[in-house]
Amino acid sequence: MKKKLSTIFTVAGLLMLSNACTDLKEQVLDETLTANLSEEETVNGLLAPTYALLPNLFQHTTYFALQEISTDEAILPYRGGTDWGDNGIYLALHAHNTTSTDPNVNNTWNQLVQSISRCITAIEGLKSAKSPNAALYTAEARGMRAYYNMVMLDLFGIVFVKDDPGTTSTIIRGDEAVKYIESELLAVEPTLQPKSVVGPGRLNQAAVWSLLARLNLNAAVYRNIYGTTFDFKAEDMDKVIQYTDKVINSGQAKLSADYFAIFGNANHTNEEIIFAVDQRAELNGHNRMAYFSISGDQFPLAEFPTANGTDGPGITSDFYQSWVQAYGAVDPSRDPRFYQQNLSIYSNAADTCVADADYKINRGILRGQQYGALRVNGAFLRCPDGKLKVGKLSYVTRNRADLPVSFSELIDFTTAGSNYNTGYRVEKYEFSSKSNTGRNRGEADIVIARLADIYLMRAEAKLRKSNDAAGALADVNLVRASRTKTLAPPALNSITLDLLFRERGFEFYWEMLRRPDMIRFGKYEGKWTEKTNSDVKKRIFPIPQTAIDGASNLPGYLKQNDGY
Repeated sequence: MKKKLSTIFTVAGLLMLSNACTDLKEQVLDETLTANLSEEETVNGLLAPTYALLPNLFQHTTYFALQEISTDEAILPYRGGTDWGDNGIYLALHAHNTTSTDPNVNNTWNQLVQSISRCITAIEGLKSAKSPNAALYTAEARGMRAYYNMVMLDLFGIVFVKDDPGTTSTIIRGDEAVKYIESELLAVEPTLQPKSVVGPGRLNQAAVWSLLARLNLNAAVYRNIYGTTFDFKAEDMDKVIQYTDKVINSGQAKLSADYFAIFGNANHTNEEIIFAVDQRAELNGHNRMAYFSISGDQFPLAEFPTANGTDGPGITSDFYQSWVQAYGAVDPSRDPRFYQQNLSIYSNAADTCVADADYKINRGILRGQQYGALRVNGAFLRCPDGKLKVGKLSYVTRNRADLPVSFSELIDFTTAGSNYNTGYRVEKYEFSSKSNTGRNRGEADIVIARLADIYLMRAEAKLRKSNDAAGALADVNLVRASRTKTLAPPALNSITLDLLFRERGFEFYWEMLRRPDMIRFGKYEGKWTEKTNSDVKKRIFPIPQTAIDGASNLPGYLKQNDGY
């Protein structure tokens, strides 16, 4: 990688074309390169690559790992001493000991850099386009460049500014970076279409307002990333309120009565979602969120007896206990966001035969003994009537038939805490009904922004600006009361920043918001399961050593972040 970054930025947009596409009035943007293209096909081919690497960025081992496993929500031990060891990178990530050679950090960086490059290529190519959509597509490409830079700022503390493909990017940080991203999003906002026109898989007006609110909410952190305190300026909080109001008043999104439908296989049309990674199976989606946490002996699909989980991360006891503390003597499954029961075996032990069409894995936070389709020699057992035989699961695939698939609260890096069955698991996203392996053909769009976050960001801004507890409480309780498919969570009687932080954990667990939330609320240097490091310089990740080596012929251009 001994090349100038200017060259990398110029050519990376021409490389690694994927099959991912996006949706415009049920028409996909196709990045296939063929001869004799029409003008419309040409501009589609320029814009589609700006979205195409989003599925790679949002894979379970890239952005998700950095945003969740580094926090008190998720932990991934060395399972059974044989699985998910990966040279200790997940242990280091959780304990805040990540290094600049970590492959997940490197892969995340590469997806961001390549995506920024593709946006630059699209913007340049669209300058000469005669399509009536050229202005809209240019705005989308420019807005996506701002979004990728916003993620880059959040993770690595830097932003790349580049308009001319033939020049070297300028690197900016702090307040300058915040102002640049804000100006770019504001510049494209008037041109973008409403979500109702382009769908959640493409940058739309409500998505830009959501990103502007998120940017200003975190601006105090970005301006002073290593600060002992953060200055949440009134003008920043006013902007958060302004842009969240825009989203809410636009009517472009609606809170979902069914919480888990937001993460279901049909969520592309869920009204709560504002912006998402389009993962529909016909677009070769590979959402792996559903397979990552559950057991390798959980087989969620009657049609595919090889589609299973991988015994990846569980939630920490610390995070689970936040639910227990909130509900006291009442089991936290009382909250419809915590758990959704789909197998009646949990409430009716005699019901051990299940029709294929009715067989669905439970959702949310999974605890204790798990039940499911029983498999012998690669085939599901059947009842005399042909239905699936459902029973208590054990770790047959791990050659540990003596070990029940019974998830425990205990999970840590000890031998006992690293066993296959340790840790409560998360099945928030629905397992794709079209995935014959669990690792392909994902259906559920991965949420980037949704309306509940809009309300809770507004609540936080009200608290931080003027201690408007009444206004903040109203927003929080509005979201809680909206989950009416089952019994909604009880209304809160009061709200503080600490309670709001807890509420964000309940609402957004496993959604890649935990790390910035912990930093913003002053929790990231705290202690939790297997994590004692309190170094503020671990708030952002190291720039990959390969990137620094690649820029070595530009002395002083790309400097490693402090503390690495």
